[in-house]
Amino acid sequence: MQRNTVVRAVHDIGTAVWFGGALMGAVGLNGAASEVSDRRERARVANAGWNRWAPVNAAGIAMNLAGSAGLLLANKGRVAAQQGVVASSLVKAAVTGAALAATVYSRRLGAALDRAGDVPAEGAVKPDEDTPEEIARVQRRLRAMQWVVPGLTGALVVLTSLHGEQQRPGEVVRGVVRRLLPG
Repeated sequence: MQRNTVVRAVHDIGTAVWFGGALMGAVGLNGAASEVSDRRERARVANAGWNRWAPVNAAGIAMNLAGSAGLLLANKGRVAAQQGVVASSLVKAAVTGAALAATVYSRRLGAALDRAGDVPAEGAVKPDEDTPEEIARVQRRLRAMQWVVPGLTGALVVLTSLHGEQQRPGEVVRGVVRRLLPG
């Protein structure tokens, strides 16, 4: 059996950066922004943090995608021969696509807040009665999306664990036999 330690590490570190950054941003960064004393600076302060994180997040996403491609290439024979691996790989690809789309959408919403500058708000993603309606709408969308991205990237962690379990020798044998002897 061939080892793929480097490509697996690239994949897993990339996923960890993507998931961990999204979760820390939702809980820590967005939560801390509500502590800023001037409510007109709360969204701007959070956006400054997200803007600094964006290049690191992009690198994590690139690592995840490169690692995913490398693992798929390294395991192409097992993917073709072992029952259940194609299905789990397709699910993982779909979840990855959804996580990418959610991340891009969240970044676009954040950019809209960034362009708004200093606006009164209860927090980074929570408007108050003085927040302009257009900005309040963006904040409400971001408030939901701040949980969608870590939810989807967390699902990627689970699917990666499933793929690891599918690589156990006994699982490979059972999966190949099931593929060869349908029914």
